[in-house]
Amino acid sequence: MKPTQSLNILAITALASTVLSASAQTPPAEALINKLVAKGVLTDSEAKELLTETTTTNQVSASKWKMSDAIKSIGLYGDIRLRYEYRGADNAPGSGASESTYQRERFRYAVRLGLRGDLFDNFYYGLRVETSSNPRSPWVTFGDDSNPTPSAKTSDTVGIGQVYLGWRAANWLELTVGKMPMPLYVTPMIWDSDINPEGAAEKFKYSIGDVDLFATFGQFMYQDSNPDNSFPSSDTFLLAWQVGANVKLAKDVSLKIAPVLYTYTGQGQNNGLNHPFSGQGLNGLNPNTSGYNQNGINDLLVLETPAEFNFNVGQHKARVFGDFAYNFSGDSRARAAAAATALEGGLPYAVTGQNKAYQVGVGFGNLGLVYGQTSKKNTWEARVYWQHIEQYAADVNLLDSDFFDGRANLEGVYAAFAYSFTDSIIGTIRYGYAQPINHQLGTGGNNLDLPILNPIKDYNLLQLDLTWRF
Repeated sequence: MKPTQSLNILAITALASTVLSASAQTPPAEALINKLVAKGVLTDSEAKELLTETTTTNQVSASKWKMSDAIKSIGLYGDIRLRYEYRGADNAPGSGASESTYQRERFRYAVRLGLRGDLFDNFYYGLRVETSSNPRSPWVTFGDDSNPTPSAKTSDTVGIGQVYLGWRAANWLELTVGKMPMPLYVTPMIWDSDINPEGAAEKFKYSIGDVDLFATFGQFMYQDSNPDNSFPSSDTFLLAWQVGANVKLAKDVSLKIAPVLYTYTGQGQNNGLNHPFSGQGLNGLNPNTSGYNQNGINDLLVLETPAEFNFNVGQHKARVFGDFAYNFSGDSRARAAAAATALEGGLPYAVTGQNKAYQVGVGFGNLGLVYGQTSKKNTWEARVYWQHIEQYAADVNLLDSDFFDGRANLEGVYAAFAYSFTDSIIGTIRYGYAQPINHQLGTGGNNLDLPILNPIKDYNLLQLDLTWRF
């Protein structure tokens, strides 16, 4: 059995044990029985007999399931999601291939199941398992298994999504290590929300009146080279440096802004990280060769500035939000791309000035419902934004794999509406449309959902989701 399979089995066993132990623990019934005696429903002898039976049952349950003395609290959480998805795009003109359309219609599901809670002395923990081994997507497609028989399980894998320990060292300092929930304040423009960075993070906070100041520093393992000859210089790290503020301007009115600088260290040895990114395609295809590399992280020094302005409109919450990113090494990234592709018949010159990205949008209603972060019966949220990501502006390995297919050199609109049928059941519809920004360039990025198109145009995405959140 592979080590990853063993970890998955252990994680699933731990989760199942918690569910069973929770169901076996019956709350004390003595108070209820005493009330029934006082109202004359039970006699004293009947009450004594019933209390004895209840106590015996609880003792048997406790003897079977016992929580470790090291655990202060434990909670089960997660979600189950079902989805219909249409995703399609065309070859862009001038790609070297005849124009064609690539379309996918899929019924999919995703499961995330986790434990989290507090340990003693201000420590905390988290463990979550989820479907799919793709770091940017927990989704599994019905019927896509290599086994030709119906309802096979070849692709229905389970992986470790999160495993971390944290320490609230002081009321102003929090430290976390492991594969953790995103500790930074970011948007899907730069970070896919399904990515859980691995490494360490330090969070600082301090309040002055109505101003909450915060800073977060992250040291995330990007790639561990194999063989590892000289830790850590041969490994690739993504370093993040964020400072920000959340300012309360009036009742129900606030402004949040938090610039973050990303730098990279180490020399990636695998998956094309050590080859210059080009983002170009070859005859409409998207091969990860040295000449047409889609994964390179060369020449990236990115400053991202997410922000949001929150206020109320009547009884509803509203938010105007945005994000702006600039790669200070974008022109060097463009020149490296031109040098790498010139020998392969690509552009003989660098297309510079393609080094910025931005997003601007509005949200209205029960904010967070679109992303399944909250739910309350009969509430809703509408959200729309415009997004623009130039070819050399960001790390394409981190971009949201849905909007817009994890690609650079695309701009377009995203819209979503969610409604909560109950306190835990949410229905969501999402739509996205995008076109290339610069038709001289490819649509750089590597995504398995539409792997054969680069450049692409007229990108369309429609998703219908039903989510049970707990």
